Amino acid sequence: MSEFERPEQWVKPYGDTLNDGRVQLSFTLPVPLDETAKEGAKRLAAQMGLEEPAVVHAEDMGQGFSFFVLYGQCKHQIDLSTLLVAKPDYEVLDKDAIDQLIAEEMGRRMVVIGATIETDAHTVGIDAIMNMKGFNGHKGLESYHQMRAINLGAQVDSEDLVARAIEEQADVILVSQVVTQKNIHLDNLTKLCDLLEAEGLRDRVILIVGGPRISHELAKELGYDAGFGSKTYAEDVASFAIHEWINRRGTPVAPLAPAPGELK
Repeated sequence: MSEFERPEQWVKPYGDTLNDGRVQLSFTLPVPLDETAKEGAKRLAAQMGLEEPAVVHAEDMGQGFSFFVLYGQCKHQIDLSTLLVAKPDYEVLDKDAIDQLIAEEMGRRMVVIGATIETDAHTVGIDAIMNMKGFNGHKGLESYHQMRAINLGAQVDSEDLVARAIEEQADVILVSQVVTQKNIHLDNLTKLCDLLEAEGLRDRVILIVGGPRISHELAKELGYDAGFGSKTYAEDVASFAIHEWINRRGTPVAPLAPAPGELK
């Protein structure tokens, strides 16, 4: 076996016993709740690949909609050794180590601008990373002595975010996207990145996006430096930011300030 190969690791969902493939599935159908709807839900689950599906809960949602929870057995399995998952390459440090590294390498405070952009009104994610109290025992960026964390909140226009980043001489722009219906998050994130490119600012900031349907691979495809999904804390974002800043030192860039024709 070469150094690039990994031993096979076949896995199936676990319910009651190892490798039984038991899974729980829920969905809504645009029909009133009755026995025909229940049978339709079972047939759909079977077409999705579940064996012996059973409706364990059904609820009338009103106005011609019904909600179902089903339990069944997945017949598929996956070899984890064949998967290559894109993820940011950096060492996660604790709060004190991050502060020390910023002080040693930058000689000043790192400026981070955070916002939930466009029509997205959710603030839980950006607050968990930015605000002093943080989340789940992990303090937010406002608590870092060597960081100046500026949380603009929700529904911030991309143009306003970029203008504020210029004004504050931001090193990092941190964006949260939770609303994903009809892939609106892709439109929002693309708009911000395109705006930064058009203004000649993209290479002057570290651009990070986070959200429940965000992956590092998706973020890179959209032109961002890193993407973080669920179970991400301030130290993950801060560690990446300072490591990325250090990695960029070999390629000097102009200060983040308005140039002729840029946003004022």
